[in-house]
Amino acid sequence: MTTTCCCLSPHEQRIQEEQLGKKNFAGRERVFEILTSFQNLRPKIDVERGKYFTQSFIETEGQPLVLRWAKALKHIAENITVYIDDHQLLVGRAGYQGRYGILFPELDGDFLDLAIEQLPKRVESPFDVTPEDAQVIIKEIAPYWKGKTFHENLAKALPKDTFKLTYDPENPLNSRFLVNETATFRSSIQWVHDYEKILKRGFKGIKEEAQQKLEALDPMSPVDNMEKKPFLEAVIITCDAIVLWAKRHGKLAAALAQKETDPQRKKELQEIAQICEHVPENPARDFREAVQSQWFIQMFSRIEQKTGTIISNGRMDQYLYPYYKKDLEEGRINEEQATELLECMWVAMAQFIDLYLSPTGGAFNEGYAHWEAVTVGGQTPDGIDATNDLTYIFLRSKQEFPLNYPDLAARIHTRAPERYLYEVAETIKEGTGFPKLINDEEVVPLLLAKGAGFEEAYDYAVSGCAECRMPNRDTYTSGNPYVNFAAAVELTLYNGKMLKFGDDILGLQTGDPCNFKTWDEFWNAYLAQQTNFLKHAFIQQHIIINMRPNHFATPLGSLMHDLCMENCKDLHTPVIEGGIDLGYFELIGYGTVVDSLAAIKKLVFEEKKLSMPQLIAAMKSNFESYEVVREMVMNTPKYGNNDFYADTIAKDVDREALKFTKKYSKEIGVHLDLRLVPFTSHVPFGKVVSATPNGRKAWTPLSDGSSASHGADINGPTAVLMSNFNSKNYNFRDRAARLLNIKLSSSCVAGEEGTEKLVSFIRTWCDLKLWHIQFNIVNRETLLAAKKDPAKYRGLIVRVAGYSAYFVELSPDLQDDIIARTEHSAI
Repeated sequence: MTTTCCCLSPHEQRIQEEQLGKKNFAGRERVFEILTSFQNLRPKIDVERGKYFTQSFIETEGQPLVLRWAKALKHIAENITVYIDDHQLLVGRAGYQGRYGILFPELDGDFLDLAIEQLPKRVESPFDVTPEDAQVIIKEIAPYWKGKTFHENLAKALPKDTFKLTYDPENPLNSRFLVNETATFRSSIQWVHDYEKILKRGFKGIKEEAQQKLEALDPMSPVDNMEKKPFLEAVIITCDAIVLWAKRHGKLAAALAQKETDPQRKKELQEIAQICEHVPENPARDFREAVQSQWFIQMFSRIEQKTGTIISNGRMDQYLYPYYKKDLEEGRINEEQATELLECMWVAMAQFIDLYLSPTGGAFNEGYAHWEAVTVGGQTPDGIDATNDLTYIFLRSKQEFPLNYPDLAARIHTRAPERYLYEVAETIKEGTGFPKLINDEEVVPLLLAKGAGFEEAYDYAVSGCAECRMPNRDTYTSGNPYVNFAAAVELTLYNGKMLKFGDDILGLQTGDPCNFKTWDEFWNAYLAQQTNFLKHAFIQQHIIINMRPNHFATPLGSLMHDLCMENCKDLHTPVIEGGIDLGYFELIGYGTVVDSLAAIKKLVFEEKKLSMPQLIAAMKSNFESYEVVREMVMNTPKYGNNDFYADTIAKDVDREALKFTKKYSKEIGVHLDLRLVPFTSHVPFGKVVSATPNGRKAWTPLSDGSSASHGADINGPTAVLMSNFNSKNYNFRDRAARLLNIKLSSSCVAGEEGTEKLVSFIRTWCDLKLWHIQFNIVNRETLLAAKKDPAKYRGLIVRVAGYSAYFVELSPDLQDDIIARTEHSAI
C-alpha cells in the first residue's frame, strides 16, 4: 500500500493486507466463494425481462393497465430463465449470473436503441451487452415502445417555459440540470413493502382475500366492473405469478440435486427445493423460509418495476426476529448459521445492478448506486426501544464482511441503549460508510404533524437515500423535481442568463446587479429567480402526478398495501383514501448558494471591499488573474462553521422555499416537502453553473445535501451540526430529509477513546434533532492512491450520497468531489 498514513481504518488495513496477498475467509468460505465469482466484473444487460414484458403488452392492448401489468408479470414468471448459483443457499434472480442489469422499456423504450451504443462507452456506470441481445433490443423491444413512453408524453405536455428549464431543446433526452424532473427514469420513488404480511399469510392468503372481494362486487356497478374488478383480477394473477416463479426454482433445485455428487451440496439443493415449494405461497415456518420468502418478494419487485433507489427491505431485525428467536430456542439454528444466510442475501443483492439508461439517470446514480436499505434499531410501534439480538447480527456482519451491500441504516433515538450506540460507532469506524443514521427525534414528530398515528410513526422504515416510509400508510410514488438553486444565483448575476447557455434567457430579467444599491435589492432579485424555479418545478410535478397512472402500475406493490386492497386501487393512483402523500422537491447546492450570497452581502454591500463589476469580472474569468478577489471571497463567512452571519442567510433561503411549498403544494394535493438529498446530482448540476461568488471554480461540483461547501467547514464537525441546526425553520412542517456527509480521519476515532467520542458526537446529533448523518472514515492519502492506481484498490468502499460504492467505479469528477470533502482530524 503506497499510503503513508499513521493510522488506518480496519477497511484500509484489509485493503493493505489484500495487496500483500493476505485474505482471511475463515468462517465465511461460502459467501467469499460467491463474492469472488463476480466481484469487479463489469455488469451486463439481461434482456429477458424487457423482452417478455413487451411481448405481453403487445398481446394485451386495450385492457386496463393494472391487468396488463399483472399479465406481463405472469408471462415473465413463466418464461424467464431461472438460475441457481453455485454455493448459494438462497435462490431467485432477475437475470444473468454474475453482475447484471435488466431492462424497463416502458421507461426507456424511446431511446433503447441509442442507449445500447452508449452504455459500454460512458464514464458513469458503464454496462456491456452482447451483440445477440443488442439485436433483440433493436428489433423486438424498442420498436413497440416508440411513441408510447412516459418520457415522450411528458416532454410534449410541458409548457414551453417549463420545458426549456427541464430539457435541452436540441435533445430532450438530456436534462438542463436546472429544474430537473426525475419521473422518467424510474416508475416510482423509493419504497418499502410490508414484508411481514407475506411472511405471516403467504401469497395464498392474499389471493384468497382478493377472490372473496371479487365475488362480493356488485355486478351492476360501473365502478366495480371498470375499476375494482380489474384490480382484484390483477392481484390474483400476480399472486399466481410469483408462486409459479418460486416453484420453478424449486423444480430446478430438485433436478440439480439428482445430478449432484457432493453429499453436502445435494442436501442443500434438496432443502432449497422443499422451501421453494412452500414459500412464498404459504406462511414461513422458520427463519430460513422467512429469509427466502422475503428474497423472492424483493427480487420479483425488481422485475415488476424500476423503483428509484430499489425496493428497500424495511425493518428486518423486527419482522425476522420472531423466526430467529424461535429457531434459536428450539436448536434449529445458531448465530453463525443465521449470519451466513443473511450474507448469502447480501452477495445476491450485489449481483443485481440498478441500470439507468438515460444520461440523466446515470449522472444521478454513479458507481452503480443502490439503496436497498435494511433498517435496524429504532422503536417499536408502542414507543419502546426495538433493538434485539438480530440487530447486533446485522451490525456485526457489516463490521466483518466488507461488502457495499446492503445499504444499512440505523435508527437512533434519545433512549437508544449504550451497547447499541457503541456497536453503531464501531461499525462506522470500519470505514465502509455504514450505517447511515436516521434520527427518530426529528422524523417521528414530522410524520405525526403530517397525519400519521403514533404506532405508524414509530414503525417507519428507512427507504432510499435518507427517506422514510410507513408501510400501509404512505401512498405517494411519483418521482420529484431537483432544483438547481446555485443556478438561480448565476441568473441573478447575469440578469436571467447563464454563461453555459449563452444568450438564452432562462430566468427572470431582474435587472443589472451592477445597478443595485443595497443588499435587499440583490436578495429580492435572487429570491425572484429561486421562486421562478419553484414555480416551474411545481407545474412540472402537477403534470407528472396526473400522467403517471396512464403509464405505470404496480400490482405486486399494491397487493401488499392495506389501503390499496381496501380501496381496490393501484398504488400509482393519485389519491388513495386514507393515505398520506409525502412527496418532496430537492434543493441542490445549498452550501454553494449560502456562501455565495454571504460573500456578496459582506464584501459588496456592507464592507464595499469589492464592487459588483469587479466580482462579476473575476467570475467570468473563472478567477484567473483574480487570485486576490478569490482569496477575499473564500475568506468570508461560510455555512458549516456555526457562523451566525452565514447561517442566518441559510435559514432565510430555507424559509423562502418552505413558504412557497406551504402555499402551493395544497393545490397539487400532496406534501411537497423541502429536502436536501442530492444523490450524486450535485456533480452534473455543477457542470452547468459557472464560477460562483464563494470562490468555487466553473463547472465543478456544487455542495452536497446539507453539507458545507468543499473545504469551507474549518471549525470542526460539531460546528457543521450547529449550522444545520441554526439553518432549519422548525416552525414549518413542510420539510423532510437533510443529507449530511461527515468525513473523519481514522486517527481521530482510533481506539476506545475514539469510539466514545464518536458515540458522544452521535448523541449530540440526535439531541439537535437533525434528520440524517453518514460518515467516511478514510484517509485522503488512501483516496489519492486509489485514484492513481485503481487496480490495487478495487475493494475500497466509500460513502457517496446515501449509499456506499467502490471508489474506483466512480467517475473522476465524483472521485475528486469525495477527495475534496473536508477531512476532520478531531471531534
